Amino acid sequence: MANKIRVATTSLAGCFGCHMSFLDIDERMLQLVEVVEFDRSPITDIEHCTNCDIGLIEGGVCNSENVHVLREFRNNCKILVAVGACAINGGLPAMRNHIPLEECLNEAYLDGIGVENPQIPSDIELPLLLNQVHPIHEIVKIDYYLPGCPPSADVFWKFLTDLIEGREPSLPYELVHYD
Repeated sequence: MANKIRVATTSLAGCFGCHMSFLDIDERMLQLVEVVEFDRSPITDIEHCTNCDIGLIEGGVCNSENVHVLREFRNNCKILVAVGACAINGGLPAMRNHIPLEECLNEAYLDGIGVENPQIPSDIELPLLLNQVHPIHEIVKIDYYLPGCPPSADVFWKFLTDLIEGREPSLPYELVHYD
């Protein structure tokens, strides 16, 4: 196929579990790479997202770098997908939203058990923390949502093959139920 569909992925404030689940499509990855070219992703180690057809975003938004990467993806991806609970609603990282940021930093770097040489990191290379963790739809427009923590490999496969084959993605109940 001459014109492959370009896909980019990134992980913001999350655990990378959604990417691991995506890789769990196992041998189906060989079928996927017949029609897909990966741009920024852990597979390619490309630093910046360029023009892509599909962008898959895992994780919430907790710092200035996350905001920058997310906006870069929105500007460069025709279709942007929120992948997993952290991207959709902030997930576990958003548990800190009920505690003032200063208290979180004090507990982690000054007052926590086993802290040696207590100091809050202030290196200018570190991205500025936001006061709260945000779901990605609060920052940019999202076109699709893949639910789960993480979404299963079969959810990724069904979603991507629907898009690639020109169908509106549809996830049957048996793929997304959690009972």
